[in-house]
Amino acid sequence: MNTGKTLFAQIMECLPWKTFHRIVARHGGDKGVRSLTCAEQFRAMAFAQLTYRESLRDIEACLQAQAVKLYHMGFRGPVARSTLADANESRDWRIWEAFAGRLIAQARELYVNEDLGLDLTDTAYALDSTTIDLCLSVFPWAHFRTTKAAVKMHTLLDLKGSIPSFIHVSDGKLHDVHALDFLELEAGAIYVMDRSYVDFSRLHVLHLVGVFFVTRAKSNMKWHRVYSVATDRSTGIICDQTIALDGFYAKKDYPAHLRRVRFNDPETGRTLLFLTNQMTLPVATICALYKSRWQVELFFKWIKQNLRIKQFFGASENAVKAQIWIAVSVYVLVAIVKKKLQLDGSLYTWLQILSVTIFEKMPLQQAFKTSAFSENRPDSDSQLFLFDF
Repeated sequence: MNTGKTLFAQIMECLPWKTFHRIVARHGGDKGVRSLTCAEQFRAMAFAQLTYRESLRDIEACLQAQAVKLYHMGFRGPVARSTLADANESRDWRIWEAFAGRLIAQARELYVNEDLGLDLTDTAYALDSTTIDLCLSVFPWAHFRTTKAAVKMHTLLDLKGSIPSFIHVSDGKLHDVHALDFLELEAGAIYVMDRSYVDFSRLHVLHLVGVFFVTRAKSNMKWHRVYSVATDRSTGIICDQTIALDGFYAKKDYPAHLRRVRFNDPETGRTLLFLTNQMTLPVATICALYKSRWQVELFFKWIKQNLRIKQFFGASENAVKAQIWIAVSVYVLVAIVKKKLQLDGSLYTWLQILSVTIFEKMPLQQAFKTSAFSENRPDSDSQLFLFDF
């Protein structure tokens, strides 16, 4: 990297700008634009994410304070909050969705050889959603409850590298199970889900196309045992059974056999019932797969803590979705840069250092020296660290 460039400029150089401009042209994002192109809009919003800006006025003030460096950051002139607000309101959020999808594909290629710690050759995903609460009077389009508004972020997380491979943003009323209808299913892959995704007609569709799933069984499920496999109870595995469903609608929706695993977690003492159509994997691997589903919960918690998606810079549906997709793009971009440069330390530490050195002119490697991590690493046991290897 050029040592005469700011850290922000060096990170922005890692973006596939030719692809970005093709996406913008496809959606007509810069049509009739006289100031603040889509590229400049992305840079301004990425700056807000990387430096923890709280509002459009905050973004404007901070960029004006570094006016002499704006040209080298990619801006043709000062960024006015009204112009940025108009851009977020009017420019199609699908531009940022498509660009995030391209970055996600690039990141997944980089992290494809990451070790899950499981004896698996197939891709494993974790599917879940998180609710982002909003004010009903400000966001009346995001229906959730009588006195509350919210949006849901349905996410399919590739467990190799904790990279989101699919994201769907909906209003808060959309039930989690409907996210299965939007997935582009990958034959041979394993989808790990919680009980809210148990819909036997949809699960049977997954089964028919060659997709494996691991989920939790509901307590009121009616079934009978076809046969059992001997298990070692000292490992916490109580039973490993092949079952058939008995309920009238359940048997009709899912006529094939299922595998039922009962597991007692030695760490918590809880007994868990797993349901899967994967009949060949060792039972211990099935249990470990469901435990790894927690990575998607960490992803949600991490992204809410470290990126700007709890305070929005616009009130329209387009502005909210644009900000969410740009936040995801920044998350994936930093993961890409970290992997390409083979830098040590957690993604959390990366963002903390970037937030105070974004205008410094030094190589990225110099900004993230190993000594800095040992001196600045937080002591809190509750702090989350993704990509900490």
